[in-house]
Amino acid sequence: MSQPPIADLNAFPGQTELFESQQSKRTANGTRNRTSTSRGRDSSGESTAGPRVKKQTFDGLKAPSSVGKNFILDTNVLLHDPECIHRFADNHVCVPIEVLCELDRFKNEQSERGANARAVHRQLAELFSAHPEQATRGIPTGEGGTVRLVNCNPDDRRAQRAVEHFREVLTNVDSPDHRLLLCTRVIGQINPAPAVLVTKDLNLQLKAHALGVPCDDYLNDKVENDSAAARRMITLEIEPSELQRFASSGDLDLATRHLPDLAANEYVLLRAGEKRTMPARVVGKNAFTRLRIPDCLRVQKGATIRPLNLGQQCFLDALLNPDISMVTCYGQAGTGKTLLAVASALHATMSGDYAGVTVSRPVVPLGDTLGFLPGSLDEKLHPWLKPIFDALEFLLTPPERSERARKQPRKSGGANPLAAGGPPQKPYQPYLDSGLIEVEALCYIRGRSIPNRFFILDEAQQLTPLEAKTIVTRMARGSKLVMVGDPEQIDNPYVDRRSNGLVYTRERLRGQPCSAHVTLERGERSPLAEAGARLM
Repeated sequence: MSQPPIADLNAFPGQTELFESQQSKRTANGTRNRTSTSRGRDSSGESTAGPRVKKQTFDGLKAPSSVGKNFILDTNVLLHDPECIHRFADNHVCVPIEVLCELDRFKNEQSERGANARAVHRQLAELFSAHPEQATRGIPTGEGGTVRLVNCNPDDRRAQRAVEHFREVLTNVDSPDHRLLLCTRVIGQINPAPAVLVTKDLNLQLKAHALGVPCDDYLNDKVENDSAAARRMITLEIEPSELQRFASSGDLDLATRHLPDLAANEYVLLRAGEKRTMPARVVGKNAFTRLRIPDCLRVQKGATIRPLNLGQQCFLDALLNPDISMVTCYGQAGTGKTLLAVASALHATMSGDYAGVTVSRPVVPLGDTLGFLPGSLDEKLHPWLKPIFDALEFLLTPPERSERARKQPRKSGGANPLAAGGPPQKPYQPYLDSGLIEVEALCYIRGRSIPNRFFILDEAQQLTPLEAKTIVTRMARGSKLVMVGDPEQIDNPYVDRRSNGLVYTRERLRGQPCSAHVTLERGERSPLAEAGARLM
């Protein structure tokens, strides 16, 4: 809005003398003479003010230095890894105001996401508490970089060019995702160093690529090489005499041979000639031991199962080895990973090696959900743990009862067999009632210490690396953790084949004396299931 014109005092006879007289009195009384020092005009109508001095504002758009890149973090990155602000070395980490607003929505959740949001708030508060005026100028981190808050106003003249470009493409520039894109573009324009948006949102990554905004996934916890070739069992060619010695003694030392880099508890196939092979487990530098597994597993008053292929033999060896307290297993649908894990847990627990069996899995749905589930915690988790309960029912049902139920013909028109006493009790129900088998909700596991339990975590590929770390660190002395899953079947939108909790755990614990990994490649459920897993 324009200012009203200032009257020329010379145009009004008699008024000039009055004005000058009043100004002289104010000057004599100690008042500043506005005709010479204030913004405005003097008695002749000429402007006496100097240039307007604009107050400098700090909105975080300008980096503290020209050295190092500017990384703008999306909310999902902070929720994925609350420690991520310390993982960018000597670069500049930017946290936009929009991200703080989104974190505020999650801080009251009683979940892993809520805990992570609160952890981020605490870290930022600690960083800026000593010097809050530096929040938008940058606080140094221990790694040589800085962390700062950023407020990118679309009305800022420095953002006008980017806003005009975005409005030609995007219908809503003010959405949180689009504000992050705008913030990245503006920071990149006013700083000599590059600005990169870091997000785990694939759709936002695609938008950034389409608009020419530099964008990356958060790569700190991604496994570098987790291809199918890297998972396969290694075959070592040895002499027939060495294989014979290994078969006789159960141990083999090839210290004088040049072998590939092998991790502790890695499973290999020793081969001498075309047809003579034996599986082995690595126990030291070029040292191997024979698998120690029974011919079959007999569950008390239940079924008997046998390993059907080489991968299952190795998996069973890791499951029954008391010196291995951490087992990870990859396998497609129908490879037997859940059934073998449950059978080994029951066998070891009934043998007195563990106080009980604990089963759990992440609650990540495939497709649309059916809404809230009624009942107690166990009843709410039952649909999610159906594969494990199916395995329990199969293993705990006596063979003669299964055979009798299979051969008994179904009668039509007769009395309802469920009318008298309701549905028959599941064979695993007494074990649930006694606490021998326990169902664990992962959302309540933080802070727990779990001793002397055989813990089975199904569908572990749905976990984030931080969630996997939380579960691994809950295991107390005497406990064994078995994480099984298929890295190719992921429903969690913020992890992928290389960044999920299962492959992260396998990679970080590889080579530890307490950890082993097995990949199951051959399906045993049915020819149809194997064909579907391989071809569909």
